[in-house]
Formats: sequence, C-alpha cells, structure tokens
Amino acid sequence: MKPDLLFKDESYQIMGACFEVYKELDPGFLEAVYQECLAIEFTERGISFQEQPKLKLQYKKRSLKQFYEPDFICFGEIIIEIKAMGILVDEHRAQTIHYLKATGKKLGLLVNFCHYPQLEYERLINLPLL
Repeated sequence: MKPDLLFKDESYQIMGACFEVYKELDPGFLEAVYQECLAIEFTERGISFQEQPKLKLQYKKRSLKQFYEPDFICFGEIIIEIKAMGILVDEHRAQTIHYLKATGKKLGLLVNFCHYPQLEYERLINLPLL
C-alpha cells in the first residue's frame, strides 16, 4: 500500500498553474517573467500565496541578519522555487531543501520553466534527520 502523497490536492492545483504558464509562454524567458505570470495564474485560480516572503534564519537560537527568500509559499505550507535554466542541478535542490529546513515546511516544489520539451519539476520533502 502506497502512502498518501503529501499535500496532493494543493500540489495538483499549483502544478496546474505552472503547466498553464509553461503552455502560454514556452521556454526562454527570464525567471522574473515566469514568477510574475505564475502570481497572476495563482490569483486567477484562487490559490493562496505569499510572493518572495523573507524567511528569518537562526543560529543557536539567535536571529541572523541574513534571510532566505523563496519565490512563493502557497497555501501557507508549500515552498515553490522556480528556475529558468536548461536543467535542474543539485544546487537548486539544495536551495529548496534549505528553504524547507528554515521554515519547517514539509513540501517544496522545484519548477524549471526553461526545460524543453516539457516543464521540469521535482517534489522535495523535508524529512527529519535520523
């Protein structure tokens, strides 16, 4: 028996918006263009989101001046990190995982709008260390 997919319905809605933006624009634009279009698509679909929220960081329970700034947090729970690159690499995955660790959120969606011939995306889960 397979475990339930984390935030299945919410992820489906988010990815539907991403596929629509990809279909309308195709690859080749700057990341900022995809981000602006995705914010429009989220709004049109009634997906609650925060765009580029500043996430505070701590070190040994002390607040740092530095912060993380993911592209979106949707439904108050899902980190969305978008890219406009030829291919996703480990640094992109690490960035998304750091956002998850910084927020304590469980799910991150890493979405690459410049991959051809189709949208490239990955689900990243924040698992506790053993």
